[in-house]
Amino acid sequence: MTIRRRILVCGAVAALFLGAGFEWYSHDPFSPGADRIILLVPDGTSFSKPEVSAWLDAGNEEGLHVVPMHDSTFIRPVFPRPPCAGVILPDSIHGQASDLFVGSIRDYVATGGHLMLVYDAAAESLQGFYSGERSRLSDLAGVDYALYKTLRSATIKASDVSGGIPVMDELGVPPGKYFPFIQPLPGNSGAPIPVETQIRRYQYGDLPYPSFVTSGDYSGRILLHSLAGVVAGEHSYEKGSVLFVNLPLGYLKSNTDGLPLHAFLKYFATHTLSLPYLLAVPDGVGGLVLDWHVDSNAAIQSLKELDSWSMAQQGPYSIDVTAGPDTYAIGDGKGFDVLHNPVSQTLVRAHSLRGDEIGSHGGWIHNYFAAHVETETKEMVKYLELNKAALEQVTGKPVVEYSAPNGDQPVWVTHWLEDHGFVAYYFTGDTGMAPTHDYRDGRRGPKNMWAFPIAEMDRAASFEELTSEDVPTAVIQQWLDALTDFVTSHEQVRLVYFHPPGILPFHQEVDNWMELTARLKAQGRFRWYTMTQMANFLNSRQEVRWKLTERDGIAFLSAADPKTLAHQAWRFPADKFSEPVIVRGSAAVRKEGDGWLVVSGEGTLLDVQARTLGQ
Repeated sequence: MTIRRRILVCGAVAALFLGAGFEWYSHDPFSPGADRIILLVPDGTSFSKPEVSAWLDAGNEEGLHVVPMHDSTFIRPVFPRPPCAGVILPDSIHGQASDLFVGSIRDYVATGGHLMLVYDAAAESLQGFYSGERSRLSDLAGVDYALYKTLRSATIKASDVSGGIPVMDELGVPPGKYFPFIQPLPGNSGAPIPVETQIRRYQYGDLPYPSFVTSGDYSGRILLHSLAGVVAGEHSYEKGSVLFVNLPLGYLKSNTDGLPLHAFLKYFATHTLSLPYLLAVPDGVGGLVLDWHVDSNAAIQSLKELDSWSMAQQGPYSIDVTAGPDTYAIGDGKGFDVLHNPVSQTLVRAHSLRGDEIGSHGGWIHNYFAAHVETETKEMVKYLELNKAALEQVTGKPVVEYSAPNGDQPVWVTHWLEDHGFVAYYFTGDTGMAPTHDYRDGRRGPKNMWAFPIAEMDRAASFEELTSEDVPTAVIQQWLDALTDFVTSHEQVRLVYFHPPGILPFHQEVDNWMELTARLKAQGRFRWYTMTQMANFLNSRQEVRWKLTERDGIAFLSAADPKTLAHQAWRFPADKFSEPVIVRGSAAVRKEGDGWLVVSGEGTLLDVQARTLGQ
């Protein structure tokens, strides 16, 4: 089936988004094309509102074209309707809707459209009441929900979310963020043994998500479920299809849990719509950031020992240092003391010369800083300044990445980092995600600074936490290997962190891990990245403009960058597109798994074409 036949004409689009200042029929040759995904928002809602921008940012970070549209434009066409791949009806901002709008959504899907229906979207009338015995969109969702007339205060239930391991992988949830993460060996029949796994939360384990209680049998494929019933599923509806996500995705992303929104948006684009997308790693090569946290002089002997490990032969790594003379309290003399301790200086310089990125780990006095960073702003600013200046004096290089002691980074610190040239920071929110622009309390972080959420293994993240959780070493080994395989196969990046003393008991496991990463690196399928490297790449990626169009069974991808497109990469699903051909510019094409990767070389313009399959 061609894109032309597969992609439905979306609901109505006027020449201008009145009141929003957004020109739909743009003269810009790189305005979104046939791959655009329409995000429907109520009339009068600004497209810059955080509840909207959270979806748009997620689309950009996932390499997709998510475009906002007001409801009235969708249901009252003025000009010929432009093509689109699918429509999203988001949660939180779209709880109320008219019967006319609901009917238009139903007609869109019935005539062949693809809809992602999220949580409470259109669950209430324009007057703010639940309508009838169930949601007006229950038939589209494939299951009855919003059963307020019957259940009242029990209409929504919070509980852990479960699904199969293959589904978690399809959703792009990394192993460890769900647990258990290992598929048992086949039984006597030779078939895989099905296992249910749960999405987990760093330090707490249980992660209860709110969902509408559902009722009745679901006719499609259930992806996730909980005690509330169906949490996510997809099914056909007449000529179209619906991905129903019974989670408040937008709300969660706005409050430091962006993984569910990113996971389902990417699933909708790649599994439902089979769209090409712009990868978020250089040259399409996934990898890991290994972030070392140096807190005090207790790390000195550990750093010396790690120089003899096989890990020292790889990298580069992010090494973030608390540089002052003290650790627990002012004057205790237990700090790394980078300005006065010759051994500390030698270690820092050696890692810097080797190519590792030296960053700040908080401000000057590790534990004291962590204990006071929420309240003693003026004093803590002084310590941030001292830490940055000391490391720059020793390395002769600017310090542009940061890790918060104890993971505590109030918003004021983020703004200070932005004002002082930092581009990246480790983050204990949004766990399990790739680098992202974080949202906290509904507010977006800085545009050119990237949060690097930690990868977790159930309730633990660092090696010493794995020890305190009594995680068997065999499971730790499996997690390290599974996470590496994940970033390689998904062509993404995740961050793993540790403190040098905490990793020492795992010498054999780390050596085994390094054997795997070295083998994958030799195959050109894996890289070590620093936070700074990835942040700089992602900032340059934000300047890329590209568009997908289709004509007569041929898809055309055009891209431009004012500086260079070098190292940017697109993935085309191989079951929908023939091998891409470079028409203009410099690029290499390679087959990776179930997709074609187009990796751009130097140059500012690139044109690619591929035949659509299934005609």
